[in-house]
Parts: sequence; C-alpha cells; structure tokens
Amino acid sequence: MMGLRNRSSKGILMRLQKATAAALLAAPALVLSPSMAGAQLGDILKAPKTLIDRAIEARSAADIAKDNRIVIDVNSIMAELVTIKASTEIYEQKLLITGIFADQETHDKFREQVQQVRGLKELHWHAVVMSDEERKKRADILAWDDVLVLETKVDVEMVSTRGVADVNFRTATDPFGTVYLMGRARSQVELDKAVDTVAKTDSVKQVVNYAFVRP
Repeated sequence: MMGLRNRSSKGILMRLQKATAAALLAAPALVLSPSMAGAQLGDILKAPKTLIDRAIEARSAADIAKDNRIVIDVNSIMAELVTIKASTEIYEQKLLITGIFADQETHDKFREQVQQVRGLKELHWHAVVMSDEERKKRADILAWDDVLVLETKVDVEMVSTRGVADVNFRTATDPFGTVYLMGRARSQVELDKAVDTVAKTDSVKQVVNYAFVRP
C-alpha cells in the first residue's frame, strides 16, 4: 500500500510540474532567450521531484548533502559567468553537465571552474560549443520546451516500470535527444530494465548509462 501511495503522490507531482511548465513557458513576463529559458526551467521544474526523491532514496543524508552542496557551487559558477546554458544532474558526487554554449571561451571557463569544485569525484562532460548559425542548420536539435517534454516522458516511464526503484535513478536529456541515466540499481536485472525503459521511450535517440549496480 505504501508503494502505491508513493507512486500516486509522485504521479500527482509530475502532473503539477507539467502544468507549471506550460504556464511558465507561456508567460509573457519571462524575457529570456529560448535556450536560456529552457535550461533554467528544466532545472527549476525538476527540483521538487529531485528533493522528494533524495529524501526517500537509499542513501545517507550526509551523502545527499554533499551532492546538494556541489550543485549549489556549480550554480554559483553559472551566476558568475552569467550563463544558464548548462544543465546539471548529480549522483554520489558524480556530476553530469549537458548543454550548448555559443562561444568557446565561456565553455572553457565554465569547465575549468567546475573541475575545481570541492568534493567532486567524477565529471561527465557532455556540453558542446555550437554557434547560433550552426544550430539553425541542424534540424535534429530539440527546442528546450521539447527537451522538457521528453524528460517528462522518460520520468513517467521510469515511475511506471515494475522492478525499477526510480527514486534511486537520475535522468537528464540534452537537445540532441540523448538521455543520460545515473544512479544505482540493486541488481543487473534492474539496471538492464531501467536502460531498456529509457531506450524504448518515444523520441529518445540514444541512451548514455552512468548508473551502476550495488545491492
């Protein structure tokens, strides 16, 4: 019964997140470029679910606190560089960075400073440099609102998959339709099922797996 209540609560939360997303994306008061708005909204809208999941997942409070501190430090670097073109995800101090930077200098400065963040164990860097002109020529690049929709689809599939403890996994999506899976599976069977669930989600083009098995 507890498992059913947890899944029901999370389902309600996801519906609220999607409604919030639609409202924020449509709000005329948000004067942000599509890429900046998308990156910021993605992190904002995932925050409630992330906080709830971290509260009930199979990890110590101290380890979760370390992750939260690293994310805060990375967000501070973004603020200093006046950029929100990168998105982050983290699990056990293993940090994933995705996004598209319009200039090499900002990209390099950001990466250099992120590498110096205290407590970081691993850095999975998938941010790229691409000019606005190059992006316009690429028909395969998703708009940020489409990235948000795809992330929601993946989350829904993970929550509804039996045998997958979705609270122990993290997913992130980039503008190229690649989904990154992080976290911990209790068995190889569970990990294989999680990867397969993500891969079979509509519109996912590729899965990069950083999740691991730890009973």
